[in-house]
Amino acid sequence: MLKISLKQGQYVNIGDNIRVVYVGGTGNHGRLMIDAPKEVKIARSTVEQNPERRKDTYYPEPAISKEAQDEIKKILWNERMKAETKKDAERMSH
Repeated sequence: MLKISLKQGQYVNIGDNIRVVYVGGTGNHGRLMIDAPKEVKIARSTVEQNPERRKDTYYPEPAISKEAQDEIKKILWNERMKAETKKDAERMSH
């Protein structure tokens, strides 16, 4: 277990894709911001031992299908190509 002290605005990275930022606090209460992928389950500890019964437990959304991911990639690629074509046309006209 790691125990650290942080000042407001300082953060801890966990692995390559999770960041915990200390945003301040008073007395015995501290506020944290946690930036993590949706598939990472995050639960606050409380007296309740069953996190599924907690309203403040984060449950990730189901992953989108491979087909939907491919469609999104196509749309983004097409938009990028349109923007590059527009830039090229503007350069040629000047």
